[in-house]
Amino acid sequence: MRATVKSGTTRLDRCTILTILGPALAYPIAGIDPLVFNLNLASVANGVAVPPGSVGLLAGAATLVVAATVLAVGNLGDRLGLKRVLLVGLGANVAVSLASACVPNYPVLLILRFLDGLTLATILGVALALVSASVRSEVRARSLGFVMAIYTLMYGATPVLGGWLVTTFGWRSLFLVTVPFATVAIVLTARFVREPARGTVGRFDVLGVVLFGITLLGLVVGLGAVPNGMTEPATWVPLAVCALALLALLRHSRAIPNPALNTKLFARRGFLIAILATVAINIFAAALGTIVGQLGSYVLTLSAQTIGLLYLPGTLLVALASVIAGRMVAAHTAQPVIITGLVIVSASGMVLAATASPVMATAVLVAAIWLDNLGGFITSTAAADAILSRATPGSTGSVAAVQPAFSMAGYALGPTLVILLLEVFYRRAWMADAAALGLSPAQAQQDVAAVTHAVTSSPGPTGFSPALAQLAQGLSLGVDYTSGIRITMAMVALIPLLVVLTALIWRPHEEAGSPRL
Repeated sequence: MRATVKSGTTRLDRCTILTILGPALAYPIAGIDPLVFNLNLASVANGVAVPPGSVGLLAGAATLVVAATVLAVGNLGDRLGLKRVLLVGLGANVAVSLASACVPNYPVLLILRFLDGLTLATILGVALALVSASVRSEVRARSLGFVMAIYTLMYGATPVLGGWLVTTFGWRSLFLVTVPFATVAIVLTARFVREPARGTVGRFDVLGVVLFGITLLGLVVGLGAVPNGMTEPATWVPLAVCALALLALLRHSRAIPNPALNTKLFARRGFLIAILATVAINIFAAALGTIVGQLGSYVLTLSAQTIGLLYLPGTLLVALASVIAGRMVAAHTAQPVIITGLVIVSASGMVLAATASPVMATAVLVAAIWLDNLGGFITSTAAADAILSRATPGSTGSVAAVQPAFSMAGYALGPTLVILLLEVFYRRAWMADAAALGLSPAQAQQDVAAVTHAVTSSPGPTGFSPALAQLAQGLSLGVDYTSGIRITMAMVALIPLLVVLTALIWRPHEEAGSPRL
């Protein structure tokens, strides 16, 4: 069954909803899988005895693979069929999830997280493209709003479900959270979605996909090593490789007729602003998740189930806002919706910047998470429409995959950025504290090391011990840490505002007849 909508109407009828419901259930899996995994990372790490210093790799394994491969998946979808690729990805995700629940040790789990990243890339790379290709352009914005509303409901409910499963049945049950959603999505997609026309496509751009993946991985790995020093080979070598790969990608993309990444699209203001907004909200979301995980687990001593509950309040309101955002884009343009969403995301960071402390109320964390979800889903709805409006028949997959590629790149950069900033400001706080007490830097460092663990070694919620709030020779480490959080979140909150400023100031001439942002 395929959606049939009368020309000129933007309402979603029953046929349209059935057509997009399968992909709408599939699309959130790529987001909630790493979310529930990282929120319960401490339990998983203890369960499989993750070696010291390897937790960060385990936390980021899936998202790094997604960032590096999702563009390739979008291009393959245009060639092999969007529906076919989505069904394969969903089936593989179920298989990997079931295998992860039976994992015997850390090396096997790490391999499965990499494989899970491939399945998530498959889902993320084609789900929105299949929605866009399965409905008329008149209902695309509202359809995307409907998808984001489903995403919101799943994003709010699954952390609670994951925390409850871990608390009740143990960490292995965590990997079963997405299995029911993937199974239902397979049934609905197979039953109600018709394979869209593939159009005329050229040869698969293998070199472009490889260069794009090297660029993203080099950037993430290089920035992750910055705390060790810019002169260290582990830092400058990946960053240099990233720069060289980017230059090669730009040159290659301009030299062939059907590149994997059409860099000409980035010359369009609407497309570029949408991509910048996508990167900004994902950097912030990952940074906030890292802070919530560490602050909740090791300073406020919240249980996994309680941390999951932080994401639930206000979920229905965010879902409604996503639907309204789709209607606003359909009735007007995407720019005011994107700007509104970015401002709300920035407000989330300002809440923590103003209130973080070792005795803060959990209601404040709820408010920060809710504002981030509200602004993030509003922005995502409008940005997706702005990006997909540039797709032509036969290129929907490759164009749609650009958004998740940069989404996951931002999500992978978020923990790296926040830990880098937190290390600087946390260190500055306890050093000032030590100076006031007459302690030498060496003495203070020993005391800090006695109650903290690998503060900069991993992007997951494992950087601080439960003894953080205790004192060491008068050093108020819990206070110092939350002081670092306040400054860090204030700086991270500026990132969405920079995109807003760019959107308001930069107004180059658009070609006649092109869609506006």
